[in-house]
Amino acid sequence: MSCSRGGWGVIKAGLFAVFVGAALAGPDLTTKHEKGRCAIRGHCGKQGFFGSDLPCPDNGLAETPDKDLRETLVEICGDKWSDTDVCCKQEQLEALQTNLKRANPIISSCPACKENFFNLFCTFTCSPDQSLFINVTDTAPKGDKYLVTELDHVVSNDYGSQFFDSCKDVKFGATNGNAMDFIGGGAKNYTDFLKFLGDKKFLGSPFQMNFPQPNKTEYPGFEPMNKTAWPCNTTDERYRCACLDCGGSCDQLPDIPVASQKECYVGLLPCLSFAVILIYSVFLALLCTAVAGHVAYQRHSKHKNERLRLLQDLEPSDDEDEGDIVHNVGMLDRPTKHYFVNTWCDRVFSRLGYICARFPAITIVSSILVVILMSLGWLRFQVETDPVRLWVAPDSAAAQGKVFFDENFGPFFRAEQAFLVNDTGPNPGPVLSYEILDWWFDVESRIQRLMSFEGGVTLDDVCFKPVGEDCVVQSLTGYFKGDFANVVPGKWEKELLNCVEQPSTCLPTFQQPLDPRLLFGGVTENVLDAQAIVVTWVVNNYPEGTRELERAENWEVSMRDLMTVLQEEARNRGLRLSFNTEASLEQELNKSTNTDAKIVVVSYIIMFLYASLALGSTTLTVRSLLRNPANAFVQSKFMLGIVGILIVLMSVSASVGLFSAAGIKVTLIIAEVIPFLVLAVGVDNIFLIVHEFERVNISHPEATVPERVSKALGRMGPSILLSATTETVAFALGCAVGMPAVRNFAAYAAGAVLINAILQVTMFIAVLSLNQQRVEASRADCFPCVVVRRADSGYLNGGMGHGAGEEGSLQRFIRKTYAPAILGKKSKVFIVAIFFGIFTAGLALFPKVELGLDQRIAIPNDSYLIPYFNDLYDYFNAGPPVYFVTKEINATEREIQKELCGRLSTCHLDSLANVIEVERKRPEVSYIATSAANWMDDFIFWLNPANEKCCVDSNGAPCFDNRTPGWTPSLYGMPEGQEFIDYLNRWIEAPTNEECPLGGKAAYSNALVIDNEQLTIPASHFRTSHTPLRSQADFIESYKAARRIAAEISKGVDAEVFAYSKFYIFFDQYTTIVRLAGALLGSALAATLVVTTILLGSLQTAFVVTLVVAMTISAIIGSMAILGVSLNAVSLVNLIICVGISVEFTAHIARAFTFPSRGTMERAPRHRFRGRDARAWTALVNVAGSVISGITITKILGVGVLAWTRSKIFEIYYFRVWLALIVWAASHSLILLPVLLSLVGGRGYAETESDGGLEQDLRNRQYPALLGDEDEWDSD
Repeated sequence: MSCSRGGWGVIKAGLFAVFVGAALAGPDLTTKHEKGRCAIRGHCGKQGFFGSDLPCPDNGLAETPDKDLRETLVEICGDKWSDTDVCCKQEQLEALQTNLKRANPIISSCPACKENFFNLFCTFTCSPDQSLFINVTDTAPKGDKYLVTELDHVVSNDYGSQFFDSCKDVKFGATNGNAMDFIGGGAKNYTDFLKFLGDKKFLGSPFQMNFPQPNKTEYPGFEPMNKTAWPCNTTDERYRCACLDCGGSCDQLPDIPVASQKECYVGLLPCLSFAVILIYSVFLALLCTAVAGHVAYQRHSKHKNERLRLLQDLEPSDDEDEGDIVHNVGMLDRPTKHYFVNTWCDRVFSRLGYICARFPAITIVSSILVVILMSLGWLRFQVETDPVRLWVAPDSAAAQGKVFFDENFGPFFRAEQAFLVNDTGPNPGPVLSYEILDWWFDVESRIQRLMSFEGGVTLDDVCFKPVGEDCVVQSLTGYFKGDFANVVPGKWEKELLNCVEQPSTCLPTFQQPLDPRLLFGGVTENVLDAQAIVVTWVVNNYPEGTRELERAENWEVSMRDLMTVLQEEARNRGLRLSFNTEASLEQELNKSTNTDAKIVVVSYIIMFLYASLALGSTTLTVRSLLRNPANAFVQSKFMLGIVGILIVLMSVSASVGLFSAAGIKVTLIIAEVIPFLVLAVGVDNIFLIVHEFERVNISHPEATVPERVSKALGRMGPSILLSATTETVAFALGCAVGMPAVRNFAAYAAGAVLINAILQVTMFIAVLSLNQQRVEASRADCFPCVVVRRADSGYLNGGMGHGAGEEGSLQRFIRKTYAPAILGKKSKVFIVAIFFGIFTAGLALFPKVELGLDQRIAIPNDSYLIPYFNDLYDYFNAGPPVYFVTKEINATEREIQKELCGRLSTCHLDSLANVIEVERKRPEVSYIATSAANWMDDFIFWLNPANEKCCVDSNGAPCFDNRTPGWTPSLYGMPEGQEFIDYLNRWIEAPTNEECPLGGKAAYSNALVIDNEQLTIPASHFRTSHTPLRSQADFIESYKAARRIAAEISKGVDAEVFAYSKFYIFFDQYTTIVRLAGALLGSALAATLVVTTILLGSLQTAFVVTLVVAMTISAIIGSMAILGVSLNAVSLVNLIICVGISVEFTAHIARAFTFPSRGTMERAPRHRFRGRDARAWTALVNVAGSVISGITITKILGVGVLAWTRSKIFEIYYFRVWLALIVWAASHSLILLPVLLSLVGGRGYAETESDGGLEQDLRNRQYPALLGDEDEWDSD
């Protein structure tokens, strides 16, 4: 920020009046209008003690000036006045010279504007033809003289228009604004410009100068002043302005499409969407053609067979055996070869299971000790809450830029902001009234006096003070010097409008003009009807961990508490107050986390209870309970379920301890998501192990418990290995990502899944063994010391008791109805068409997934920040500042100076200043709103001896007054080397005031780092600002645009240049997140393909599994577009989770297909399924129940609870995504996967044990074939 002491208005104190002084006998009101005749001449005195000298009316003839007057006139106004009569006197020229020198620093960078400005007032003051365009209309007596108090100054429209055009774009670097704000009151056209110059006002024109439109009827005999007005882009090098001050002088940059035009479209559809829809249409057409061809061929074959039957008897003879040659035709294609990897895994897991079951106590104690040892890392447990360290890779451009900026220029200011809005009623109205202003002045006074609870810190102790002792407070109260006594009833409205039109005339105490765009929102006609006022308190920022930062944060806490009270006061006045402090967002994010924690805990508890109860009901049937309820106490496995859940928690604890010890911090995502992920994987494996063990109990009741456990784990271990390995590798690949939140999550997830799998095949096996010993001893679940004597003895020794052969309703439905239905030929065609249609729709919706994470989503629904962010987008009309930072430039060299400057005649066309200026002229692409505050330009113009009060030597003379070579805009002979550094050090300490607004102290004291030894500039910045950014897309595109512009500047500057703004650090992830998501998901799918190929022994089957997982992820991403879930680090983590859980859904079915159970496959519907169809049917019968009850229902219960969360981020990014995951993963694995396997699945292998089954149903899976009539299975 920049400012000056004393007031910009003083600059104009005498610019606009010219003072002559010839005493007349009476008030001569310019009755004669002809060439060679005057209208005013000389000074006749002042109207008040503090007033300026006013001219005398004089309609006499012009006179030839004496030598001294002529020399002074030529020195001020140029050689064109060297041979003409004049209508002015020496005292007028002295006043004119003083006032023009005050304007010179503001406009001297644009020679055309300066020439036109000087020409207007030189002609007004001294033209020999004054009477042709000046008409005195009112005077006031002063002794025996008359003072001119009002006159008409007729200027031609051409001159007025060209004069305004030459000055409208001239920049004033000290304020990063336009010179027009000071010389023209921010005028938007030449009539307003001339009106501002002529209006009588305090610190303005001392008399009223009207600029009427030329009209020969109203002003007969007049000839409007129409001197030559130089355009700013003239070809005359003497007056041509630089690109920075004149749009017409800029080179045309190549066109860059706006964000909405960058995407490829075919009509209304993105190219990707169009392409996948086209491909799917072709696929559907080919599918229909193939089906039609197949149907035609079948009909042809049928007719052919019927004709053949007429020629020969195909019926079997009576003496032929009419029985089946084999029990089931499907068994003709039963796999007979063994896969050596599966055989080896079976042996390893069998041996492991036997050892753990044989020595359960040692296994359990050892597992607990290892987990405790790994959990010691909790002593170094740290939670990372800093968003910067969470979402930005330390080696990213944004992170390095922030570090460089903070180290060299200090941390960016802290901003406390409030919106006072009148929208509480049905019809929003103006917020301003005299009573509201009275209250608001009092509010700001209370904030000024506010002391923090800790340390008694006040705003004055922590606020930003660029110059002097006044805090920077951007508020409309600054127009009234912060004192309500200056607000006059009935007049304040007009005064406020004047201040808004001419901010430089109503300076606040910190002496910086107030931009109305920063103060008012919802303006329609003028600020009096504004629906909102905006107030910003600027507070100094400090490095983390410092005492100064703690003091600032303490004051912000007290301010937050006060603003909460003020909100109620505003409501009582029918208004609404929203606010934000620098610390508010982080505080509210933590509050959101605390709120979410309760919902997450409830979700986990429900999943735990379901898992425990479901496990306990595996061997309990309705028939057995009705016959003997005591069986429930023995056969229940509630404690086994609890142990399984505890193993999940132990794996999470061990993973956290391990990586905490390694210095990897926990993030809130890890704390909330990892248990969900591990539970999803772990519960399914526990169900599979328990139910496989129950099957072995039935098939091998004579074996010992360790032997039975060994057989169960031997069959289930490879399946667990498949899913756990795939998931661990997929998650581990995420550790290569630079984004800490994703990298840390990947590490913790991979560790937790791996540790959980290890504990399941060791500790859980040991507990399962102990549980079976309890069952066979008829001891009660949960109370193993209690013997249930009334329990059926049939349940001992493996559980072969009454009802053991009863088939559950879910299992019966899958076997008899579901599996045959989806594996029918017609069903397959329909399913493939539908699911590939879903796949196509998902891909087509990819371009519709937006990027970003709105702050309003990340905080609780009832947070006080939500109205603030709404108001920020609705009412704040300015964009955030942006700095283009240079590194290690040798600015003492002439070429480097030319690469940086923009307002000097020899500046390079592709200099830093010129590139930024050209980009400013296309804000829809660049998002740049203002020209850069260029220290190089202001420093060089500060040296200009024409600015007599700027660079002054010890003798009081301007620095370059008698230097050879002298000052020149061509930079020839200007300081280099040590001389440059010496002057630069003087400039950076020079005050910015009304005498010299180009002084560097206020505007650039923190914009430069000067190395006096190496004679270089290690760091400097050039400040500009973005256009108002009102959406996540705007923030992302503005950051990309700034990076592009910095890259363009770096090409023209022999140094590294980067763009920095406070918000860039949060949006850096979006420059690479699409590519990162593709790499992570692609790597995870590749890992799935590789691991599945190795463990299943079939590339074909592995490809089908990977394809189904990819189609599931595609459907989830498409759902994100429909459900309004944008892509960011949170959703990226969830997508990685989706890959892992999708693998869990598909892996067991794929393995059951590759290694089909002989016992189940023999009972496939006779003469209906063969080959792959029979294996697909077997896989569904064996495993579909596990997918439904072990994963799907568990997740539905857990995710359903999240619907009641108060946090929008949980509702959108967890509930919606996980719900989509459950729906799409379950449907793809249960419907599409079996169909694809039956069509294009790879080869199968025989199980290690010929009589063994594999994964069986997770709920009440029974084997009536072993006990009763097999025809029951075939009755369908």
